[in-house]
Amino acid sequence: MNLKKSDANIIINFNILTIIIAVLLKICYFCRIENEAYNPELMRYLLRLIVYIFIFLLTFSLSQVLLLRFVPVMVTPLKVIRYVENFPEKGMAVDSKWVSISSISTDMQQAVIATEDNNFLIHNGFDWDAIDKARESNRQGKRLRGASTISQQTAKNVFCTHDRTWLRKGIEAYYTVLIEMFWPKQRIMEVYLNVIETGKNMYGVEAPARKVYDKNADKLNRYEASMIATVLPNPLKMKLVAPSNYMVRRAAQVRTLMNLLPPVDYENPETPKKVKNRQ
Repeated sequence: MNLKKSDANIIINFNILTIIIAVLLKICYFCRIENEAYNPELMRYLLRLIVYIFIFLLTFSLSQVLLLRFVPVMVTPLKVIRYVENFPEKGMAVDSKWVSISSISTDMQQAVIATEDNNFLIHNGFDWDAIDKARESNRQGKRLRGASTISQQTAKNVFCTHDRTWLRKGIEAYYTVLIEMFWPKQRIMEVYLNVIETGKNMYGVEAPARKVYDKNADKLNRYEASMIATVLPNPLKMKLVAPSNYMVRRAAQVRTLMNLLPPVDYENPETPKKVKNRQ
């Protein structure tokens, strides 16, 4: 079963709409009268129905975002997919524990800002400079370079899967706008650090803190935080319990990047220096 091509949230939000639209088109086809004109009453009804569906989906997505502003995110589409994929080997074991942002060390927060999104505290969900640089780098045929912000990754992890389709990217962008509107930056970081994949059937930073370093996430130091941040691009291949030479070197680079960034301050964020954070 290849669930990577499915998206639980897309099914909830859009599959019903697709089916309804297909049915409506079929109805329109069979409701043609002899002179090939459409029934005006039927068309008005169908247009109203489409508007109602749009309002429903908008209301549903807004309700999701507003609810998760306050409620811990315990289940995500990726968790479900990985659970099914790993069930024969891991059974029902999922290593994940939700903790508040106050229970996560500032070193851990700064480490992911250093590696994933230097401008997280000051942008509105999209880092347009990083997007332009990534587009130019990819256009020149260099190694593919990402430009997703922490806000975008949070939207993807909570509301989508990791399928590389334009539909998923569109939904991700939509939810990015919503969480930037209704969640404070501190909440976005809190959710991100609790739902990111950090190993096989392992999610959030509290799990590796306990399993690998035998401490809670609020006690993580700069070295440990940089090591966890290092595995985020490829958590299924990079192993914290047996770090490779590359991981050790990369973690050292992360700590250097952390030194170039201002302290994490959600109330009065400072503009960071221009640093090279995507390698």
